[in-house]
Amino acid sequence: MALQLGDTVPDFTQETSEGSISFHEWAGDSWVVLFSHPADYTPVCTTELGTVASLKSEFDNRNVKVLALSVDSVDSHKGWINDINETQNTTVNYPIIADPDRKVADLYGMIHPNSLNNLTVRSVFIIDPNKKLRLSLTYPASTGRNFDEILRVIDSLQLTDYHQVATPANWKDGDDCVVVPSIPTEEAKQKFPKGVTEVKPYLRMTPQPNK
Repeated sequence: MALQLGDTVPDFTQETSEGSISFHEWAGDSWVVLFSHPADYTPVCTTELGTVASLKSEFDNRNVKVLALSVDSVDSHKGWINDINETQNTTVNYPIIADPDRKVADLYGMIHPNSLNNLTVRSVFIIDPNKKLRLSLTYPASTGRNFDEILRVIDSLQLTDYHQVATPANWKDGDDCVVVPSIPTEEAKQKFPKGVTEVKPYLRMTPQPNK
């Protein structure tokens, strides 16, 4: 059974490039981005791991820990990290899970039944501090992941968890938000003193509440 949004994600203990971790304990009170790779020394994934390293401060600012996974061994990961650091002009500063027995891949449904081999697909999971799955994405091997988009989704999730708004298409931090339909317009005007613009009775916009 595939993980669904809102499910509590499975716990696991596994070796990584930075030592053994027990996932739920390691995550603590942070959000987590867990992203998987089919194997070490793959070209697209090399650029992705370097990009995530360069964005580490952006994740830190959002209370997000990042965690990669590949089916190869810790020793293989360490060699690959050297290549990533060299070619991407960065320093990998987060753990990469070694999953040679496919334990984590199976727990999280990363093995695609119609894939050409038994390697993990390129998945992304955003997990909140309550260990609930908030987003899952699966990318084709030919397309590098957009980590600016992943940061954008985290901004939206963290905003909408604490304010009764939703975020419209192409929203980015600081843009106007949608008032959730459950709030009547008159109540919304009290709740959002920066103003409420009624485009349609069901479509009300307000400036981002926490900006």
